[in-house]
Amino acid sequence: MKEISTSIDIHASAGKVWQILMDFPAYEQWNPFIRSIEGQAMEGSQLQVHIQPPGGQGMAFKPKVLTALPEREFRWLGHFILPGLFDGEHCFQLEALGEHQVRLTHSERFSGLLLPLLSRSLDTHVRQGFEAMNQALKSRAEAG
Repeated sequence: MKEISTSIDIHASAGKVWQILMDFPAYEQWNPFIRSIEGQAMEGSQLQVHIQPPGGQGMAFKPKVLTALPEREFRWLGHFILPGLFDGEHCFQLEALGEHQVRLTHSERFSGLLLPLLSRSLDTHVRQGFEAMNQALKSRAEAG
């Protein structure tokens, strides 16, 4: 198993950051990493997600929502082709630091047979994608 975890402090309420994260149709306007999400942010539902890591190959997959706790946590589990081949449990967690400040922890745990072949790409392209998305989310939330 391998985990990538990033975090960023955002000067906005948890409610505002959550609203931006859940506004899937707007992702193409601001999100440099997760280019689109279709579906409902409800536990048990299936999403259609397209990611484009900086310098990496785009990928589409259909994860299942594991957790959708408003203003706290959004988590899904996705598979590449078949479960066990290359799996990723993606998570956004919000921690209120004050009335108008929140810490976003953006992480993913990876596992599966293909993990050794993809590990280097995860450390570079995927981590850069997480960080770029975090910064873009911060900019959007703090802009107004």
